[in-house]
Order: sequence, then C-alpha cells, then structure tokens
Amino acid sequence: MTEQPLRADDSELRGLLDGRWAHVRERARDLLQGEDFAPVNGLSMEDHRALTTERLAKLAETGMQTYGFPEEVGGSGDVGASVVAFEMLVTDLSLMVKMGVQWGLFGGAINALGTERHHHEYLPGAMSLDIPGCFAMTETGHGSDVQSLRTTATYDPKTEEFVVHTPDESARKDYIGNAARDGRMAVVFAQLHSAGIDHGVHALMVPIRNDDGSAAPGVTIEDCGPKAGLNGVDNGRLWFDQVRVPRTNLLNRYGDVGPDGAYTSPIESKNRRFFTMLGTLIRGRISVAGGAGSAAKAALSIAVRYADTRRQFTRPAADGEPEREVRILDYLAHQRKLLPALARSYALHFAQEELVTRLHELYGDQERDPHDQRELESRAAGLKAMSTWHATETIQTAREACGGAGYLAENRIPQLKADSDIFTTFEGDNTVLLQQLTKGLLTNFQDAFGDLDQMGLARFMANKVFETVIERTAAVPLSERLVAAAPGRGGNTSLYNRGWQLELMEDREKHVVEGLASRIRRARKDGSDGFEVFNHAQDHVLRAGRVHMERVVLEAFVAGIDRCGDTSTAKLLNRVCDLYVMSVIEDDRAWFLEHERLSTARAKAVTAAVNELCRGLRPYAVQLVDAFGLRDEWLAAPIALGREHDRQGDPVPARSQG
Repeated sequence: MTEQPLRADDSELRGLLDGRWAHVRERARDLLQGEDFAPVNGLSMEDHRALTTERLAKLAETGMQTYGFPEEVGGSGDVGASVVAFEMLVTDLSLMVKMGVQWGLFGGAINALGTERHHHEYLPGAMSLDIPGCFAMTETGHGSDVQSLRTTATYDPKTEEFVVHTPDESARKDYIGNAARDGRMAVVFAQLHSAGIDHGVHALMVPIRNDDGSAAPGVTIEDCGPKAGLNGVDNGRLWFDQVRVPRTNLLNRYGDVGPDGAYTSPIESKNRRFFTMLGTLIRGRISVAGGAGSAAKAALSIAVRYADTRRQFTRPAADGEPEREVRILDYLAHQRKLLPALARSYALHFAQEELVTRLHELYGDQERDPHDQRELESRAAGLKAMSTWHATETIQTAREACGGAGYLAENRIPQLKADSDIFTTFEGDNTVLLQQLTKGLLTNFQDAFGDLDQMGLARFMANKVFETVIERTAAVPLSERLVAAAPGRGGNTSLYNRGWQLELMEDREKHVVEGLASRIRRARKDGSDGFEVFNHAQDHVLRAGRVHMERVVLEAFVAGIDRCGDTSTAKLLNRVCDLYVMSVIEDDRAWFLEHERLSTARAKAVTAAVNELCRGLRPYAVQLVDAFGLRDEWLAAPIALGREHDRQGDPVPARSQG
C-alpha cells in the first residue's frame, strides 16, 4: 500500500463528525466555557455534589435541556439534539449523568409514559429544575430483570389512591440518581395491582421529599455513599411504607385504572405492554453510548497529543543528522496502542450518528412501525455495549500510554476512567444487552426459517432469504455496490478492498448466527430444557451479538465516508476505516483461520497491514483527534496542551480550540 501525503481539510473533517446536529455541538462549545463548567478533581463528595447541582442549574439557564421535550410545554421537540447535547458534556461526567437523570430519565419517562395532563403538570417544572426528580426503577434484588421488580402499587378504590410499598429488602430502590440529596419527586416503577389482578410493571409519580428537604411520609431515604467515580451524582436508596398517591399519578399512556379499579390498556398482552413501555425509554441507552464515546475521545485526545511531544530514548545520528530523542508516537508499539483505538472511535462515532438519526426520525412519526421500533431497540442495545466496552478499554490504554503522567489527577485520565467505568453496567448490563440483541436476531431467523431441516435451510440460503434476517444499516445500497465491484471476490482480493471487507464481515456474521440457530434447534429437538439450551450456548450468543455489531459499525463508517465532500479528507478517512477493519480481523484471526476464511499467509498479511496503516496514519494522528472538537479547557490536561517548542527545540503547532 503506497502512502501518499494527504492534505485533509480540517473544517471538512470537523463538519463531517459534527453531522446533522452540528449546530448543537457548536452551541455547546460556546456555552460550556470557563470555570462554570471546567473539569474538577479532588473535591469532597459533598462539595462535588453541591457543585454539580449548581452547574445543572446554570445548564438549565442555557435552554439546552429543552431539546427533547414537546413544543407545547416549552421544549424544542428535537430528540436527536437532546442526545447530542448529552454527549457534549464531556467537560464533567458527573454533570453529564445528573443531566441524564433529571431530563433524560425523569423527564423522559414522564414524556414517554405519561399523557398530556402529566406533560403540562410536570414537564415545565422538570425542565426548569423546580421539580428535581429521580428515576426509581432499579432494585437491590432486580437490576437488569426489570419485569420481576417487587415494589407494588396497589389500587384502593375507596380513596382512589395507589398504595406504593416495598415488601422486602430486596425490593428497595437502589442506586437511584438524585435520591440522596436533591430529588423531590420520583418516577417509581412497580407491579400494578388492581381488583386482585397483577397487571405488570407500571410507573407512578411519587413525592419523596417535603418542601423543607425532609423525607415524605412513609418514604425512607439512604445515601449510597462514595463511589469509584461520579461522586457529583447523589445516588441513594428508597423504601416505601404504604405510601399513598392519587390515582392520577399513574403515568397512564399504556395502562390506566378507572375510579372503580377497572384496568384498561391499548395493549392487551401484558408481556408486549411491558416491552413497549421499556422501548419508549430507549433514548437513555443511546445517550449513554454517546457519552461513553465522548469519554473515549477525550482520553485519546490527551494521549495522542502527549505522545506527539513526549520523547523517550535516542535515535542514532544518520545522514548528517544529529542524534535525537524519539517522539513516542513514532514507535510502532505506541502507534498500535492508540491508533486502532482511534480508528474504532471514528467507526463508533458514525454508528452512533446513524442510531441517533433513526431515533429522531422514528420518534417524529405519529404511527411508529413496530418492526422499526424493535430494530432500534436491538441496535441501541448492541451499540451501547460496544461503545462502553470500547471506552473502558481505551481509557485504560490511554492511561498506560501516558505513563506516570497519565496517572496524575491533573491530567484528567484517572477521572475519566473512574467516571465512565459504570457505563458498562448502567442503562443495561452489557452482557445482558448483547444477549437481548442476539435474541432479536434469532427471532428474525425463526420467523424466516421456522423448523426447516438442513436441506430446506440450504434452499433458503441459496435464495438469500437470510438478507431478511439481519438488521441493515443506511449503507445498504452503497455496501452492495462495493461488494459487487470487489475484483476477484476471493482470496487474492486486496485487503484494502472495501467490498471484500464488507463481504467478509457479513459472511462471518451469517455463519455465526446460522450456527447458533442450528445449535439451539438441535438441542430443542433433543428435548432439552429451553433455559439450559440458551444458557449452554451463551458464549455463542454473545459472539453473535458482537460480530453483528462489528459489521453494523463498519457499514455506518462506510456511509459516513461517502458523505465526505473533500477527496483528500475522504482518502484519510478510508485509511482510518481500513485500520478499523484490519484490527477487527486481527483480533479475531483464530476464527477466520479455523473457518478457512483466511489462509495463514493472508492472516499474517493482516497483521502487516495493521502495522502499515499505523505508520501511515501517524502524521495525521493529532489532526484526527483535534477533529473531535473537544476544547483544550474540556480536556484540562497539561500534557495535552500545545507548547511553542518541545524540549528538543522542534516546532510544535499550537493545539486548535474546539
């Protein structure tokens, strides 16, 4: 692969990354300046909480929180903008999460599960912070298994009230943001009982504090105490002892109880009703994926900038040049630490942008297509898992790449590491989310193939019916053209041929999902218990979800590059995309070799390609991280700031402001 010098356009690169909601990103860059929103470290828990609450109030003054709420209550009705605004709060992850609790979870639940009366009664106060709120779903005994929550809301027709109760210790609401200090009202998820019938999980508005800040009657509040990170967020525990709330406090979009206790719902199936209600809250999961991506970008920006100036060990004099110490980013080993992670951040960024666009457009439809909603939920589950795992791994890699400097609190990476670590398990545990995604793929498979024998399955495969099974991305027409144009379509095709790469990723996904479906079908025919069948195949289940998402992310990256209007910039992005693909293949070489998708020689060539791409992208590394548009004061790391000259006397360009 011949490396040609490129002159990628900074504004084109920034504009492409800023995407559809560039105006939201630019506004955030303008608003989140100065000490009011600068990163902090070393505060006591109480001081950190007080500062975060103060900052949330200042944020409310900007109007950024109104993006995702209906226009009729003072919002902007722009769901996509609300997710992008959340991503931009990388200045202070405690503030990011507290914003998410107040306006994403608390306000979002009222908006999604309530009716017009609830919107007018609660949303203006939620937006202005006149009603600080909590999202009380998680219980000590039931985190991911929301359907089995044990808190009850029993209707009393004599008083037309619901009685909210915590029946045992495992049913206490746990890890609830805003509960320990600031929350006054909570959206409480509970099993709804009326006329002796359990109607499943519903949400109610329950006051948890009086005006003076004391706990409301029947409510017990406990502070979760210091955490590994995010100590500006006041997580707490809640117990309810026969707490009575009016019947009208039920958020009744999907289920209502009349004065006499009669239950009605537009969705007859209890199961489907539950998943429909949860599906409306998907914005939080998508926001977490974006927030994790921002944390990874910040860590990479710090580590790459540092590696571009930090020198270590000497290079012998040659060709009349004096002996010089080497910048650590010039070492291949260091490039391999940071640049594949940078390529994956780019890939995930474009996948996130596509997901936010889907969310925005789906929520703009008056009549949502159930299939599109399910696909959005599956994609959100998968991308949240991939993005948050990537953030955790990347921030640790960045810390190591910065050596002792990366361990200093002043250089931000330790705080990013501590604050983002929880992202892998809140808004859905990643392992559970990947299983949820794969179950969706298997459901599609079952719908398409039923109980076909191997011969019938082969006939269906020949007719490419499998195309209806896997979820597609916006890049489908483009991907199909690239695959069709791939010369040779075989082992001798260039590793850098995009059509071959796309076909390889899809072929792997098809094989894994087909194999999993066949494995489960055989076990069920043998009379095995359904739970045991799925449990024994969990390694396969998780793998299916991961390879599916790696293909989806690649297609989103390809579509993003196709939107680039500058040839040189597009060439640079194509090299970044190549590094993403080659690093994914290299990580999974064993599978490709075992299943004869790569020869031994070609597998070695993949590793050589990763090395070649890292070397080729090294001159553009700083430009690529600067394109994220994270201001120097947001990074708040002395090792990431530009200097006029480094200590060897070489000019070092001043770092661009976001």
